Amino acid sequence: MSDIRPVTQRAPLIFKLGALALGVAAVGLPINDLAAYALLLVLTVVVFSGEVRAEGRAWLAASTIVAVAIGGQFLLAPPRIDEGHNVFLPSRALEQGLPADVYLHLTAEFDKQYPQAVRCGPAFPGCWITGGLPDRAYAFSADGVFHKSTLSRSVTSIDFADPVWAGLGFVNDKRYNWYSAAPDVHRADQDRRIWMGLFRWHLAMPWFEVIRLPAAMVGAELCWRGELMWEGAGEHFSLWPGDGCRTIEPADVGRRIFGIAIKPATLAIRLTPPWPVWWLRFASGALILCATAGLIIALVRIRPQRLVLPFFLIGLSIAIIAIADASFLGALRPMEGGDDGLFYDGTGRVILQKFLAGDIFGALQGDEDVFYYGGPALRYFRAIEHVIFGETYLGYLSLVLTMPFLVLALFIRFVPSWAVVLTIIFIAIPLGRLFGTTFIDYARWAFRGFADPAAYILFIAGLVPLLGVKSLESSKRFAPAFFGALLIALGISMKPLIAPAAAVFLGGAGLYALYVRQWQRLAGLCIGFLPVFLMALHNWVYGHVFVLFSGNATHSFVLVMPPSAFVAPAQSYATAPLNAAGVVILIYVVAHGKRFDPWLRLVGGAALAQHAVALFYVATPRYHFLTWFLTMLVVMVFMRDVGIDWLSRRYPVMSQRILSNPLSRRLASVLARLQKVAS
Repeated sequence: MSDIRPVTQRAPLIFKLGALALGVAAVGLPINDLAAYALLLVLTVVVFSGEVRAEGRAWLAASTIVAVAIGGQFLLAPPRIDEGHNVFLPSRALEQGLPADVYLHLTAEFDKQYPQAVRCGPAFPGCWITGGLPDRAYAFSADGVFHKSTLSRSVTSIDFADPVWAGLGFVNDKRYNWYSAAPDVHRADQDRRIWMGLFRWHLAMPWFEVIRLPAAMVGAELCWRGELMWEGAGEHFSLWPGDGCRTIEPADVGRRIFGIAIKPATLAIRLTPPWPVWWLRFASGALILCATAGLIIALVRIRPQRLVLPFFLIGLSIAIIAIADASFLGALRPMEGGDDGLFYDGTGRVILQKFLAGDIFGALQGDEDVFYYGGPALRYFRAIEHVIFGETYLGYLSLVLTMPFLVLALFIRFVPSWAVVLTIIFIAIPLGRLFGTTFIDYARWAFRGFADPAAYILFIAGLVPLLGVKSLESSKRFAPAFFGALLIALGISMKPLIAPAAAVFLGGAGLYALYVRQWQRLAGLCIGFLPVFLMALHNWVYGHVFVLFSGNATHSFVLVMPPSAFVAPAQSYATAPLNAAGVVILIYVVAHGKRFDPWLRLVGGAALAQHAVALFYVATPRYHFLTWFLTMLVVMVFMRDVGIDWLSRRYPVMSQRILSNPLSRRLASVLARLQKVAS
C-alpha cells in the first residue's frame, strides 16, 4: 500500500486524460465502429477508476507501446477500398458525374418507383422537388477526413444489410429537408413498436452505392441482395439482378461496381476478403487490442472493486438506450424533416467541409450571420464529432453516458447514503417522468439530435467541480472554478435557455468567493465563463448587430405561455400536485432552510430562476428537464433530512411494514454493497 498513495497524489486529471489520449492514438481516428469504441470505453473506465502512475519510466513504456502499435498498423494496414454513395434524384450533377449506363438505369428505376402521380408539387411544404439536389456525383463523407478517396471515402471492408448502419452521411444533409411521405420520395420510416429498438429506423431515400476494388482483393467473394451494375470493357455496365455471389477476378480490379437502392430495403452487400487480407485485418485488430492492454498494464494500477459500479451504470445506460433506439450506438439514423437534429447535423457537415477546404472564416460562421436556430454550439460540436467519430453519433453518445456519473457525483455530494439508489432509479426506472426529469428523456432527445440534453449535461458537469464531491475545500483553487464555469458557459452556448440558472449559481459562487477573498477561485470563475460571449462576438462580426445569444429568443412562438400550461409543468395534468409540492419544498429550502447546506440552497436558487423562465417561455417539457432535475436534487435532500422523519412519525405502522419486508431488506443489502463501492 505504501506505493499507492503517492501515485494517487501525483496523478491529477491531466494524467488520466493523457492516458486516454494515448489510447485514442493507438486505436486511430476516426473511431467509427463499435469494436473500437467499446475498447476505448473500457479503457476510459479502467483509467478513471484506477490510479494512473506518474513515473516517467511508466509513461515512456506506454508511449513506446503506442508508437509500436502505430508503426505496426502502418505495416499491417489492410488494402483500402474506394467507396462512394449518394442520394439519387435526377439532376445535372449526377448525370454528368455518373456513367451514362448507370444514370439511365437509376432514372428508369426512379420513375418506376415514384411515378408522376405520387410526386408532391411546388405548393407542398418540404417537397423534395423544390428542395436541394445533389451537387456532386459522390457525397461527402466524414469517414474520408483521414483517408482520402476520389469517391466518398476509403474503407477496409464492405458489409451492410441495413443502410442505417452503413454510415451514409448524405442522409442528413440540410438540402434534403423533406416533409413528404410514402408513396412519394421520403426520408425514413420509423417502427414505433417498443421491442423494435434494434431496428427502429428504415432508410427510405433513393440512393446508390459504388465500390472500386484494389488488386489485393482478387479472389475475394462479393455477395449481394438486390441489383448490381458491374463495369466491363469500355465503361459499359451489365446488370446483375437478384441475389448472388461472385469471385473477384483480375479483370475487376479498378472497375466500379454499383449497387442500386432506389426501392427501400432492397440492397445489401458483403465482401469476404481473401485469406492474406483477412490475416492483415486480424493482425491489425490484435495489435490494437494488445497495445491497449499494454497501455493499461504500464500506466494504470487497477482496483477491481472500483470497476463494478462504473461498468454497471454504463451497461444499464446502454441497455436503456438500445431498447429505445439502438441506432444511437454507432449507426447514422436519418433525422426527421424539419427537426432540430437535421439542422444541427447538416450545418455541422457544412462547417466541416468548409474547414477542410481551408475556409476557416466561413466555417466559423456556422452557416448563419446571426445565430437564430436554437443552440449555437451544437453545430460546431457536430463538426468536431464527425472528425473524431466519423459518420456516427458516438460523440453525443459519450456525452450522454457521462450523465449517470455526474448525477451520482451530485447525489454523493448532498445525499451520500442514497446516492447509488437514486442514480439507479434515475437511469432505469422512469418514475422521474412523473416529476419531469429522467435519463430516458435526455437520451431520447439526444437520439433526435437536439441541443437540450447536451446543454443540461454540461451544466450539471459544471456543478461537479464547483461544488466538490464532499466539501468545498477542493473547489477553492483556480482549476475547478475555471473548468466548472467553462462547462456551464458551454452549456449556455448549447442552449441559452439555461442562462438564468447559470447567472444565479455562478453569481452566488462569485459573490461568496469575493466575500471570503478566494481570489484564485474568483479568477477561475470569471475567466472560465468568458467564452459565453463568443456568441455575441460572432453575431457582431458576421451580422454586424449586437445579439447576446441567438435571435429566436424574441420569437412570439417561444414567448407564448397559455394559462393551461401553468397547471401542467411536467408530463401531464395528473402530475401537477407532485410538481407543485416540489416547488413548495424548493422555496422552503431556499428561503427558510438555514439547516441545509448553503450551496444546496444556491442550487435551489438556480432551479427557481429556471422555474421563473417557465412563466413566460413555451411549456415544451424538454425545455424544463434541467429545472426539474435541480428541483429533484433539492427535494431528495429535504426528504432525507426532514421528510422521512416526518413520515415515520405520521405513519409509523406503514413505515415499519416497509422496512421489515424481506424484499426491501434484500434490495437494501444489494444497494448497500453498491454504495460501498461508490464511496
